[in-house]
Amino acid sequence: MKALIIKLTLPLLLLVAPLLHAAEPVKVGLLKFGTVNWEIKAMKAAGLDIANNVEVTVVPFASGDASEIAIQGGEVDIIVSDWLWVSRMRANGADLTFAPYSSSVGSIMVADDSPVKTLGDLKGKKLGVAGGPLDKSWLLLQGMAKQEFGLDLAAENEIVFAAPPLLAEKTRDGELDAMLNFWHYCARLKAAGFRYLVSAEDAANALGASGPVSAIGYVFSEEWATKNPVAAKGFIEASKATKQLLKESDAEWVRLGETKAIKDKEAARNVLRDKFRQGIPSRPVQDEIVDAGVLYEVLAGIGGKKLVGDSPVMVEGTYWKSLIE
Repeated sequence: MKALIIKLTLPLLLLVAPLLHAAEPVKVGLLKFGTVNWEIKAMKAAGLDIANNVEVTVVPFASGDASEIAIQGGEVDIIVSDWLWVSRMRANGADLTFAPYSSSVGSIMVADDSPVKTLGDLKGKKLGVAGGPLDKSWLLLQGMAKQEFGLDLAAENEIVFAAPPLLAEKTRDGELDAMLNFWHYCARLKAAGFRYLVSAEDAANALGASGPVSAIGYVFSEEWATKNPVAAKGFIEASKATKQLLKESDAEWVRLGETKAIKDKEAARNVLRDKFRQGIPSRPVQDEIVDAGVLYEVLAGIGGKKLVGDSPVMVEGTYWKSLIE
């Protein structure tokens, strides 16, 4: 009789066991209209947060600065930023750390029939730039232009700094000869008949990187991760599982379109899907750390203390140590 009871109850226990571990809450601060929302919405819809013992709640912000203030004040557990900012904060005594999210980066776009074929052809042109004078992509492309063509992009062109949507509109209207914008704006222009001239990844490789380096990542406090290991590791695993879903399932991208998480029409959505997939991190983290260190020094040489602060090298621990242990 005892054996029969054990046989009957064991399957039930196996089913119930995961439920005995309540999902740990994780507050993620995101830009209200940022592309990271796609991953989180796909994660929530598929239950991949709960499957990894976390329950994700999104806290929307109007700007990256606001999210960075929020994580320093403990209002959220995780935000999205870059390793440059994390290194600078660590140099100032903060314990923030970085887990790669995406290597999708900006590109310079031109009209399909433009005579501009290389960076060198941009000399004397009107170039729109998103992100401001200290944007990483802009600095890397300046470095590449100087190294390969002896061209000072900032000094030898008419540079127009503006918000990404406005630059995209001006490019469509033919008011600019070329435009450097964030990856998703470039993808939409590609769908509208424009072409890629050169990407920030091309520039990074020209300046010493050996492969893709994540442009942005999930950022959180090491102390929080140590005190909440299930939440920290569970969230990263949920993110990986969601990326795998978005990599393999065209249907999930259709669903994101149908639910208006992505408002673009099918042609643009398909380009966005393909570029998102290209940016999914796949390299060993240690290799990426080495290349990020190389690019950090390149960027420090171009952007100076205004960009990186007082540290001439990327501060140890910028990448979350648990990713390489």
